[in-house]
Amino acid sequence: MPTKNDHATPRWGSDYLAVLMRHIGLEYVALNPGASFRGLHDSLVNYLGDDAPRMLTVLHEEHAVAIAHGYAKAAGRPMGAILHANVGLMHGSMAIFDAYCDRVPVLVFGATGPIDTARRRPWIDWLHTSKDQGALVRSFVKWDAEPASLEAARDAVLRARQIATTLPQGPTYVCFDSALQEAACADTPPLPPLRRYEAPVRPGVSDRAAKTVAARLYEARRPLILAGRVSRDEGDWHRRVALAEHCGAAVLTDFKVGAAFPTCHPLHRAAPGYFMAEAGLAALREADVILSLDWVDLAGTLRSAWGADAVPAHVIQVSLDQTLHNGYGGEHQGLAGTDTYLMCDPDEFSGQLLDAMRALGRPRMAPPTSTAPHTMPRDGAGDPGGADDAASNDGANDSIPMTVFARTISRHLERHAPACLIRTNLGWPGDAHPFSHPLDYLGYDGGAGVGSGPGMSVGAALALKGGPRLPVAVLGDGDFLMGVTAFWTAVRYDIPLLVVVANNRSFFNDEVHQEKVAVVRGRPVENKSVGQRLETPEIDIAAMARAQGAWARGAVRTRDELEQALAEAIAAVRAGKVAVLDVRVGREYAPAMAKALTRGD
Repeated sequence: MPTKNDHATPRWGSDYLAVLMRHIGLEYVALNPGASFRGLHDSLVNYLGDDAPRMLTVLHEEHAVAIAHGYAKAAGRPMGAILHANVGLMHGSMAIFDAYCDRVPVLVFGATGPIDTARRRPWIDWLHTSKDQGALVRSFVKWDAEPASLEAARDAVLRARQIATTLPQGPTYVCFDSALQEAACADTPPLPPLRRYEAPVRPGVSDRAAKTVAARLYEARRPLILAGRVSRDEGDWHRRVALAEHCGAAVLTDFKVGAAFPTCHPLHRAAPGYFMAEAGLAALREADVILSLDWVDLAGTLRSAWGADAVPAHVIQVSLDQTLHNGYGGEHQGLAGTDTYLMCDPDEFSGQLLDAMRALGRPRMAPPTSTAPHTMPRDGAGDPGGADDAASNDGANDSIPMTVFARTISRHLERHAPACLIRTNLGWPGDAHPFSHPLDYLGYDGGAGVGSGPGMSVGAALALKGGPRLPVAVLGDGDFLMGVTAFWTAVRYDIPLLVVVANNRSFFNDEVHQEKVAVVRGRPVENKSVGQRLETPEIDIAAMARAQGAWARGAVRTRDELEQALAEAIAAVRAGKVAVLDVRVGREYAPAMAKALTRGD
């Protein structure tokens, strides 16, 4: 391994850029090598040496950004990803989109061949040079820049970090000209104190606004809180619990985002899901005041409860998300009608609201006297999943029902607590595993593509490395297969991680859609699997994992086999390994999940 280079003054532009990355606090940068940043690569290796940021080699640019995305979700601070020229940026663009939709800070650095055409090498530099390279991703980053000097680069990197970590958070992109990197530099701009370039404090509301909402909630007969995109800070978590207890509000949470409220708390009314199922919708319909703490798709959720009818409850929306909405995409979801709209941070507001409510009187609900977990609803409300009410389980006689699969894993997680469920497959039943801490579950990927799971799992495991939590990712087989080489990076850098592949040998999400189309058009439903199944030949997932250097077992087909394989895999992870289990599961979703996926009738 290289050792630290003790040159006091950077000799090359890229030396300065490397020092700048260290200055802003980056611990890691993930990259797939590229000639457009060969100068920066050299400086990270030979100028910084063992100093941070540490370089992580990946096998695909999308993994670089996905790893940084997962890291930020677990660590609460940004990581860097470096992408090669326009081609690497195009490869990484899906992962950037995921981070943007997920409102997660990722610092993406790019490079381009010399803008000065007289300095380009024949052929290749022309292919890898673009005018306004940031335009490729401008619609789904918070800010981008192509600085033309080291002073401009310093300011751009400081600004990129500040903007990425300003609420609502998201990725930023800074592109460095290869000529700037490779130019000798006699003088370098001074690096200012980082504390003067931090993100602004999270915004709250006026005392008057907090008191007005507090009075409405205190007077409500059936208040309800939708806990959406909120922080993973433990203090914020406890304030949310205290707030719900003080006003006696029912609470619903969302499986698309991380754990936001203890799911075994008596006020938590339905298991979290990707879509709201009947138990949650029933709680919504009973509410007279609904407090949304940056709920993802508030409009869609309200429509699911009341259809096109007017919502009878008083709806309070607390969110800064509107500041990122643009005309490019629809990640902002439908336009929700609200009665009170507060543009502030939901966690800052929760603290203000709790103080205002305490000033009004005693809590509506006394805190539980026992720490014993309450039973979470197991009535199908936790869309998706559940073998007993599965929408489909065809062709899966040699496999484990999703409910059995998920609860078997949950028992092992509780046995080896604390654990972090980094993410799950789409068929995972939301009521299978309880959450009692912000790091118990990290949520989905934001953009709902396929292939992000492996990289994000590696990044989250990197952030958790050395801590007490067992990092566990449950991935679909399609997700695993699109990103399997990300696990090579975890093996290469000794990042312990348990990966359980829910292998239904199908892109089953689309089988549900094809079944819907066939029914509507009066065509053969049995053809829904054509072009969807990953069979004949079946793919040896365990062999693919072993090819990356991981410990692997499979195919696991029974609960007893799964129990034994999990015990062995967890022991391997505790010993510092990456462990992958290929588990054959049924092709099934709970009815509400299937209905939501094919809604339109």
